[in-house]
Amino acid sequence: MNSFQLTVDCAAPAVMVEFWATALGYDVQPPPNGFGSWNECWRSVGVPEDELDDEQDSADSLVDPAGHGPRIWFQQVPEPKTVKNRLHLDLSVGGGRTVPLPTRRERVLAEEARLVAAGARRLYISETEGLDHFGVVLADPEGNEFCIN
Repeated sequence: MNSFQLTVDCAAPAVMVEFWATALGYDVQPPPNGFGSWNECWRSVGVPEDELDDEQDSADSLVDPAGHGPRIWFQQVPEPKTVKNRLHLDLSVGGGRTVPLPTRRERVLAEEARLVAAGARRLYISETEGLDHFGVVLADPEGNEFCIN
């Protein structure tokens, strides 16, 4: 089996690391041994200055504390997000179909409130009369869409 990391292009890695650590319960990954910051590490392998986060000591990566989920790297890029994501995360917080829909709805709305307080913005609610589903589509601090259900 191949391993992988999820890479997110962004303008401000430090902001994204803080938000997604809160959203996912991930840990901020410290720089490798021997380096005082990620930028110091990136410079050592030849990454140009214009590709480094302006905040010299900011972290740019997250890791799953349980070691199951992928590493997430927030790569600073100069251009802003301009179109809808082609890939997004679905955060399952409701408990699944064995949990009654009203309980799932309550859990999703509570998580939405927590994530909005952390910097997300609601885009829309996803529910259809008669369908056993409730979700909310949000945008992270840089406008990347994700779902909670």
